[in-house]
Amino acid sequence: MNYLYEIFENIGGVYKNSPIEQTTVVAMLVMVTFLAIYEFAIYRFVSHRSFYNKSFNLAIAILPYFISTIILCLQSNVVVTLGTIGALAIIRFRTAVKDPVDMIYLLWSIHTGIICGCQLFPIAIITSIAVTVVLMILENTNFGRKPHIVIIHSKNEIEDKLKKIFSLHCRGFRIKSRNFSGSGVDYAIEATIKDPKDLARRLKNAKKVERFSIIEYDSDDLV
Repeated sequence: MNYLYEIFENIGGVYKNSPIEQTTVVAMLVMVTFLAIYEFAIYRFVSHRSFYNKSFNLAIAILPYFISTIILCLQSNVVVTLGTIGALAIIRFRTAVKDPVDMIYLLWSIHTGIICGCQLFPIAIITSIAVTVVLMILENTNFGRKPHIVIIHSKNEIEDKLKKIFSLHCRGFRIKSRNFSGSGVDYAIEATIKDPKDLARRLKNAKKVERFSIIEYDSDDLV
């Protein structure tokens, strides 16, 4: 009987509240503030986003405060832990994240809140610095040559001639469209150009080519 009594007494002791020191809360909030502002600045300035979303940036900066305090409260009481798990299980987030890169910042924000809530500040700092370095390298590194779209207008059909020109100045090309009208033919050619200046000079001197445009693009430019 004494043995069972000790077991139930220990189980009951688990459900008692563990006091949270004020110094722990202050240290956690200070660190969360520093890392939240840091992530806010990285999202705004380092990533060079074409479609910057200030609302999303504010969300990822404020989110760590709620998560860190939740984690701190979960450590103090098992009953609160079980209740929070049940509450979070029924929450459904309906806001769609259009850019996959935004998911990285959202996960980064959640990570900051959880790690700071567990008072593992060095891990939060090291992870944030490592993520920043990797993001800067990947955002400013281009693998291979960017494709181009060349728009050519001619009064006559010159497809065979264009194929010869592009085969000399491009690593690869494909005629995307041919638009026939009373004024002539418009060609839209997707190509990986070796040197756009050389191709421009060749098209400028080519007969029957009245005007042309060379447009550089990549996947980030497409909506």
